[in-house]
Amino acid sequence: MKIYLMRHGETEYNRVGRLQGQSDIPLNEFGIQLAEKTAEGLKDVHFDAVFSSPLQRALETARIVTGSRKVEVETDERLKEIHFGLGEGARFDEAKRDEAHPVHDFFCRPGCYVPMGEAESFDRVRERGKCFLEEKIFPLEAGLAAEGRESGNVLIVAHGAFNRCILNRIAGIPDSEFWKINLPNCAVSILSLEGGVLRILEESRIYYETPVNGRP
Repeated sequence: MKIYLMRHGETEYNRVGRLQGQSDIPLNEFGIQLAEKTAEGLKDVHFDAVFSSPLQRALETARIVTGSRKVEVETDERLKEIHFGLGEGARFDEAKRDEAHPVHDFFCRPGCYVPMGEAESFDRVRERGKCFLEEKIFPLEAGLAAEGRESGNVLIVAHGAFNRCILNRIAGIPDSEFWKINLPNCAVSILSLEGGVLRILEESRIYYETPVNGRP
């Protein structure tokens, strides 16, 4: 089974360099265009299931990419972006300059990042991602086998930090190198799931010309 793990299209917060976290920011016009181009690139892929974060930037993207396919977009709270607490809405450049800023280490020393207040840790995001995969995705592989099918495809639309938590775990990338994978808006990472084992087949494929907002 192949899993198409996608990041949402661009928002105004992406464009101006602000942390979104679980703030519910919609796609901007350019973000809609990126999603439409990605939909065109994936038009020949049959999806057996589509899952999305309930945050509107991801859900809008999922609906655009799903298009006229006869498959329901199922939302799941566990696919939300990492929660930054008091850091939500912070400007990247200001947080990077100020070592006392609550999300300074998130940008500059991710291996040392300690969330403050209601903010989430990388471990917490990885754990909810793991629970989602075990409950929703792994059983689909078994279902395909039971139907006598050799292949199937699933689309998951989520967020930059969330997707990195999944990809980094599979690739064995430590938190100190959290930003190693460049993950632009609408980037699609293709994973294989075989015998309950996830592997990365391709990282961050884009279906438009110039990648945007790959790293903060």
